[in-house]
Amino acid sequence: MASAQPPRTTAPPSPASAAVQQGGAKRKPVFTKVEQLKPVTSGHTLTVKVVSAKTVLQKGRASSLHLRHTRISECLVGDETGSIVFTARNDQVDLMTPGATVILRNAKIDMFKGSMRLAVDKWGRVEVAEPAKFEVKEDNNLSLVEYELVNVEEA
Repeated sequence: MASAQPPRTTAPPSPASAAVQQGGAKRKPVFTKVEQLKPVTSGHTLTVKVVSAKTVLQKGRASSLHLRHTRISECLVGDETGSIVFTARNDQVDLMTPGATVILRNAKIDMFKGSMRLAVDKWGRVEVAEPAKFEVKEDNNLSLVEYELVNVEEA
């Protein structure tokens, strides 16, 4: 003889509790300037203007279904404080047209041959924005600064 249990009723979660369950309430993004970028850091949100874009890799064919089309473009981007090379991948390449203003959300700094490169992976976003009113400071290119990893031994 099975006992009948009353049906469970729960109130729908409030928007605040739903945000807490999904990792916390959304916080307003803090915009970073290019000159503030440091090697091997992440979580940057920047508004930058595209100065130039150069395709460096294009693999795969649209006619082949089993090969994924891979495109990589190196773009010089910047703001009024400096400039840096941004590595655009696949769909990001289409957004990076010279003269365009874009917002890079959750961007990270990768090191490539000792120099900094800005990138947005699957956890970030590249969005086209309203045209910016600033001029890019191209004479402060952070990607031209070469870094060297130095191991410090404690005595």
